[in-house]
Amino acid sequence: MQEILQNHLPEEMTGENTLPGVGPCAPDDWLRVDEAYGAQMAYRLHLLGDRPDKVLWMAPEALEAAQEVLREALKLLPKLGFSVSGDGARCPDGREVPIDRDDPLRTLGMLVQEDICILQKRGDEHALTGAVLCFPANWRLAEKAGRPLVAIHEPVHDYDDDIARRVQRLFNGVRAGRPLWRFNRLSYVEADLHQPRKKEQGADAPFIRSERQCIIRMPQTQAVVFTIHTWCVRRV
Repeated sequence: MQEILQNHLPEEMTGENTLPGVGPCAPDDWLRVDEAYGAQMAYRLHLLGDRPDKVLWMAPEALEAAQEVLREALKLLPKLGFSVSGDGARCPDGREVPIDRDDPLRTLGMLVQEDICILQKRGDEHALTGAVLCFPANWRLAEKAGRPLVAIHEPVHDYDDDIARRVQRLFNGVRAGRPLWRFNRLSYVEADLHQPRKKEQGADAPFIRSERQCIIRMPQTQAVVFTIHTWCVRRV
């Protein structure tokens, strides 16, 4: 178990008010770098090297979409402290990462803190066709790979038919250049970011874990990208 903590949650993800629903996100604000970048990236590299089958998966038909996600992400990185050239990127922690366009999700997993899920339309629903998921919160990539939204959320309490229809409408309606975002906030007994299996939680647990989740439409492939940036802080 690794304990990697940020100093505090972003201001828009704090407070005692009810968690907001989905809201607009600036077109260039679906990737972020925070003070835990170095430590989180070291953990991500360990997971990608030690258990790639657990944290990385892509259906063959998702390659074009994943390549587009990599291209769009590379456009944003210079404003986040990266130096990007045609075949590589220098990261804020000093690492040099080669840009492998034939393995775009692994490349993204080595560059950014966000977990990245690609969803593409299959019939009437969006299905998960690829992901780099190093920091799952009570779910395993192998159980969701290739499945549609409703099946992905089957274990979630209160995810009924009405919510399923609203989520699908959301994924249908998000527009290129107009991403959306939301966040959650949960209490955790352990601070480990890689928690594929549900563990004990409680209101007085010592850690608060919060995910900033963005929904982005790719302009060319029309794939929907779901990014997850995870903060974990000690309860005060």
